[in-house]
Amino acid sequence: MLYEPLLRPLLFSLDPERAHEEVAGLMSWLAPIPGAAAALSALTGRSPRGLGKTVFGISFSNPVGLAAGFDKDGALAPILPALGFGFIEIGSVTLEPQPGNPRPRLFRVPESRALVNRMGFNSDGARLVARRLASQPKSSVPLGINLGLNKNTEPSRAPSAYARTFRILSDHGDYFVINVSSPNTPGLRDLQKVRDLSAILEAVQAANPGHKPILVKISPDLADEDLAALVETTERLAQGLVVSNTTVSREGVEEKWRDEAGGLSGRPLKKRATELVKRVRAMTKLPVIGGGGIESAEDARERLNSGADLVQIYTSLVYEGPSVVKKILRGLTGRR
Repeated sequence: MLYEPLLRPLLFSLDPERAHEEVAGLMSWLAPIPGAAAALSALTGRSPRGLGKTVFGISFSNPVGLAAGFDKDGALAPILPALGFGFIEIGSVTLEPQPGNPRPRLFRVPESRALVNRMGFNSDGARLVARRLASQPKSSVPLGINLGLNKNTEPSRAPSAYARTFRILSDHGDYFVINVSSPNTPGLRDLQKVRDLSAILEAVQAANPGHKPILVKISPDLADEDLAALVETTERLAQGLVVSNTTVSREGVEEKWRDEAGGLSGRPLKKRATELVKRVRAMTKLPVIGGGGIESAEDARERLNSGADLVQIYTSLVYEGPSVVKKILRGLTGRR
């Protein structure tokens, strides 16, 4: 494709969030057009076979998925699989609509192939997202829904808020992720503590008679003792982990980004996220979805060999373009 020589310079001339909105708007416009998904799939190349696997009872055609954050409100779920993804995760979705943090809130760090975001869970809200998912064709690949928390929700009300959000969306997702690790909602990471996380997971599971897989998305900035306690809680009350969210560390980026608030994703997170997968795998046999800095087949293979069952990308999609998915898949099968 002509992404790097032609489209990327055009998109990178725009504010990062505006560029994302333009791409998302185009894909949303294409989604209902007959043959559009097939044409997009053909443009990005053939998807290799032989990479299928079953994780937490769900069949995946390949292990490479789209991380939450790209399609926050589920508008693109029908067309994103055309890029080759084995699964899509939408969100984070909050119970009530909220605008998120003031703009600008998304920043490119091109010299490090990274992004800094402080989006703050901008969301259409669970009810509108549920109506949207019900009105459009079902995703052709497994759909995960990442659940967030409204900024004004008191910590004591977090369990009921997550449970209500899950209940509204439960018919529309194949698996669900409890996001208690975004650095952009004040106090959210405190909910990774055993007592708070246990209460949240117990409330969500009480609203889950269909036994949909529930995963917990964790921070890469956890201390060892906190990680061990979190993993033990997840083993008792959930079905897997997403490793990991963005980091507040600025290791691997230039000094000018040190004071830019938000979570860092992309290449600088790669080593930290890989090590975290290894640490988690040493503690549990639960399924793990690994993300953070995956740009190539080599990165994906390293994360899988480190203990991840599936992997997710996002930032590399911004820098490499839509063909990166199938490029990774071809590399995993030894094809070019």
